[in-house]
Amino acid sequence: MVRILSFTPPPPPPPPPSFRSIPRPPPPPSFRSIPPRRHFFKKKSKSLPPPPPPLPPARPFGPILPWRYSVKRKRNNRLQPSTIQKDMLTWYLLTLMMRQKLHNRNKQPEETRGEWVISIRDKMEQALREDATTSWDKLCIYRVPQYLQENNKKSYFPQTVSLGPFHHGNKHLLPMDRHKWRAVNMVMARTKHDIEMYIDAMKELEDRARACYEGPIDLSSNKFCEMLVLDGCFVLELFRGADEGFSELGYDRNDPVFAMRGSMHSIQRDMVMLENQLPLFVLNRLLEIQLGQRHQTGLVAQLAVRFFDPLMPTDELLTKTDNSLENDKFFNPIADKDKGELHCLDVFRRNLLRPCSKPEPRLSRRRWSWKTRVADKRQQQLIHCVTELREAGIKFRRRKTDRFWDIRFENGYLEIPKLLIHDGTKSLFSNLIAFEQCHIDSSNDITSYIIFMDNLIDSPEDVSYLHYCGIIEHWLGNDYEVADLFNRLCQEVAFDPQNSYLSQLSNKVDRNYSRKWNVLKAILKHKYFNNPWAYFSFFAALVLLFLTLFQSFFTAYPYFYPPS
Repeated sequence: MVRILSFTPPPPPPPPPSFRSIPRPPPPPSFRSIPPRRHFFKKKSKSLPPPPPPLPPARPFGPILPWRYSVKRKRNNRLQPSTIQKDMLTWYLLTLMMRQKLHNRNKQPEETRGEWVISIRDKMEQALREDATTSWDKLCIYRVPQYLQENNKKSYFPQTVSLGPFHHGNKHLLPMDRHKWRAVNMVMARTKHDIEMYIDAMKELEDRARACYEGPIDLSSNKFCEMLVLDGCFVLELFRGADEGFSELGYDRNDPVFAMRGSMHSIQRDMVMLENQLPLFVLNRLLEIQLGQRHQTGLVAQLAVRFFDPLMPTDELLTKTDNSLENDKFFNPIADKDKGELHCLDVFRRNLLRPCSKPEPRLSRRRWSWKTRVADKRQQQLIHCVTELREAGIKFRRRKTDRFWDIRFENGYLEIPKLLIHDGTKSLFSNLIAFEQCHIDSSNDITSYIIFMDNLIDSPEDVSYLHYCGIIEHWLGNDYEVADLFNRLCQEVAFDPQNSYLSQLSNKVDRNYSRKWNVLKAILKHKYFNNPWAYFSFFAALVLLFLTLFQSFFTAYPYFYPPS
């Protein structure tokens, strides 16, 4: 039996909504319709969640100062300063009160007149005691005056090794102490001596050595003697190694210090600084203990001259009469008045100033007589610069001698020996000048030479011309650095030109400079005859002028004297 199922169709879909049936959103509220003192938001309904809490007010960037003004907005939207915060003001007043209280507590009561007079007398007695224990006549190792080292401290202070008490224990110089102890151990092993022999010898010389140094020395007796033994053995090992060979003394070929390596130049430069010296009699005594009876007087000075030879500001060979220091009758560095307060810097200076066969006389040799005047900074001009002298007709020529200070003026030629300038020249000349400024028994020959060169060199063009003449040779960056070196060396140096060995030479040059005929010749030569073609042109013009005159003469002669 077939069952018939009935099918019911689905209901039709609803018609699409028309645009008119969509409800419009309410219009936005206008600002005029909002009553005053009300927010823009509507009243909260009970079904909605509560709003989030308001954000904290933004704090200003940086610390809050005690006198900060707070700002608030009024009804008329204008910014006005409010009152100062009371807590900040209170904290500021409390701080002032505490500071005043501490100041009054630390303030000591003023001493009475009697106590004041007693303190002055104590200071006077202390000064008398210091003067009684100070031997001024033996002073020879000085501290560089502050006015000299103000602009150039590196030239006066050691950078690698310290010798003596002035820079003993400086932090950047302590690494070299290890090598000093190596030198002491090498000396003890080579001589088979006991260290007590050297310590006892330095104990005997302690008072004499202390008298050589300027000012008080903050080292105990034991520390001072230990310093003399340590530094003295180190210096002697360098002297003997440079003369005999470090390998002969037992050092390795690749030793970092006791070998002719790059660090040796820095050590040599430190050893000629005024504040970095040992008395020469200390070195003589230590060498006498090492060599015994073989020791000769002046041997340390001769070793020092050989050791410091690379620092010499000239490369000229010694003359035939001066090629042996042993046979040099003049050079005896420890023969000056039998004094033993000399040091390596003084030995080096004396070697520089070996006199020539005919030394240039000076106006006065008595530096410290009662007639000596105080040096005048306004009168330190020995000579004019190179450019001005050339314009006056004075010529320059290199003088062949190993004495760089031996300057001559003959027949209009200023003859100057060759001078080598390297990176250690500034430190060398600075310490030599400082020693001459401080030591009363020293002449001013190095200072005179440096001021003379400073007067000659005023510009890089002057340096360039002296280099062209073979007088100056340098390994600095450019000619400007050489000119700046000489112009800065004697900025604060007191100098009397009348007490210079170059005073008579400068007078000769000034007399030649003042002659007008020489000036006229120089102007003609530098402006009109400065090259060979100018001479050819001049002679050609003369020949043409003579030919023109002859032609004019023979043309006019028949007119005035017609032939008969």
